[in-house]
Amino acid sequence: MTPESIIKKPITLTEKSNRLRVKGNQVIFEVARTANKVEIREAIQKLFNVKVEAVNTMLYRGKDRRMGRGYAKMQNWKKAVVTLKEGDNIDFFSEEGS
Repeated sequence: MTPESIIKKPITLTEKSNRLRVKGNQVIFEVARTANKVEIREAIQKLFNVKVEAVNTMLYRGKDRRMGRGYAKMQNWKKAVVTLKEGDNIDFFSEEGS
């Protein structure tokens, strides 16, 4: 798997993710369900050029949603909390591109 297919998107707009980013130097990502911690670590280090100290993963069940008169199940997904080395950070909202 390529690093781009392992890391799907960052989860940055929640209170918990902001608190972890400021206090614990941790960043939260939605990742591929089949990826393990070693693959996630290597993908983060390659894509963002930072040093990863630890990776914690969680599997989430997809919710049941109403679709017309019936129900449909959303896909299961995996979340990874990545602890970065002291001094490293990933800035998703930088003003460099504007």
